[in-house]
Amino acid sequence: MIEICELKQFYGERCALDIPALSIERGESLALIGPNGCGKTTLLRLLAGTLPPSLGTVSTGALPRGAIGYLPQKPYAFDLSVQRNVELSLSGEPDRERLALDALERVGLLHLRHARGNRLSGGELQRMALARLLAKPRSLLLLDEPTASADILAIDQIERALEAYRAETGCTLVFSSHAPSQAQRLSGRVLALDNGKIGELGETGAVLHAPQAESTRAFLAHWKI
Repeated sequence: MIEICELKQFYGERCALDIPALSIERGESLALIGPNGCGKTTLLRLLAGTLPPSLGTVSTGALPRGAIGYLPQKPYAFDLSVQRNVELSLSGEPDRERLALDALERVGLLHLRHARGNRLSGGELQRMALARLLAKPRSLLLLDEPTASADILAIDQIERALEAYRAETGCTLVFSSHAPSQAQRLSGRVLALDNGKIGELGETGAVLHAPQAESTRAFLAHWKI
């Protein structure tokens, strides 16, 4: 279980995140929604451990570093083949070539395995970075807008890959999305952030179709679910 207690995150004098308490159960899928600047990326970075909290605590249940997979909005790539870029996450694995190729097939990039990773398009780079995460079992996946640069076909492939991976591993998934329809397809609960605070938290269908908070209603008013 992930536990957040009395969490506050400051950038200078601005409080970007203020969450008194939040629990995320093992194996659940939680979608983070809300407008730009509401705190989604900050929360994911805190969960991933790439940003230390200003105040309060973030506990991921003492998961080892390799058990947590984090996909930032702008993933990195080395000047290596796509396959080698994925294999970098498989150090010490005796069967890393097969694992890397399987992961690339999951995200629809097997045909680009010999291409240079740092010359991919934005959407292809995002899928290659996701393949790095899916190449081995993890307990927690943290994805920051994982389909933001993808076209319709790629979005479908990524979502199917995530659903299959979760079914195989039982991992916990926390992801941000600007598309409520994606939250509806992939999550069991939704956390709607409002200026760094919890605007609404609940079962996905309830939050998306009958939001109680004015801030959530205002955000969802711009989307057809």
